Amino acid sequence: MRRAVVDGVRRAVRGARAWAAGPGALPGFLVIGGQRCGTTSLHSYLAAHPQVRAATGKELQYFSLHYGRGERWYRGHFPPAVPGTISFEASPFYLFHPQAAQRAAATLPEGRFVALLRDPVERAWSHYLHTRSYGHEPLSFADAIATEPSRLATPEGLRRYSYAARGRYAEQLERWLAHVPRERLHVVRSEDLYADPAAVYAGVLSFLELDPFTPAEFAVHTRRVDRGGPPEEVARTLREHFTPHNARLTDLLGWPDPWPATP
Repeated sequence: MRRAVVDGVRRAVRGARAWAAGPGALPGFLVIGGQRCGTTSLHSYLAAHPQVRAATGKELQYFSLHYGRGERWYRGHFPPAVPGTISFEASPFYLFHPQAAQRAAATLPEGRFVALLRDPVERAWSHYLHTRSYGHEPLSFADAIATEPSRLATPEGLRRYSYAARGRYAEQLERWLAHVPRERLHVVRSEDLYADPAAVYAGVLSFLELDPFTPAEFAVHTRRVDRGGPPEEVARTLREHFTPHNARLTDLLGWPDPWPATP
């Protein structure tokens, strides 16, 4: 609970500074998620690039939670335009939020978008541990998965308890592709980022038309390291659940099956 309070205070301070600051330039690209898929690490690598300027903080959540505050508020989180540079932000809820794609496409008509996708079973477990660490999840993992459909009926539930829903990646990417041309959406498998961050980073830079660059280090950046894995029975049930959704993703992206049902 204390972490949630501290994070809330930080967001409030950042928001107040945004109102006080002059409006900056809109970002040229966004890292749109998914949650617990390596966005914090990629954000760190991108922010280190000499041609890139990061927003005042990660997870502005403008296109998801704070759209009503208006573009002036959003611009206040970015520096003024400087020739030869590009600004960005990363909010993992954007990939999943039902209105974020339409809003982002309208506000950033030339923007580019980067999505990270992790094994949906491992992602669900990591999301569950993350929610528990903030004191928001009283249920066991099995019970949380079983009751998820009913919990998604509220905005709070959609954000906090969407453990399985966020792993149905194809439907989320299709929503983005309904508003953004395919050539402006770059999709990366999280496992590839973890295994070879230099190669994946180089691919992202190429997509963004930025000069090659190597950060001082490719460390993994995360607020919390997952301990252990999900209960075997729940993991098996989830893998069966995700099989048709992963097949749909394979058709959409032309990928081989990224996370086979039987490891």
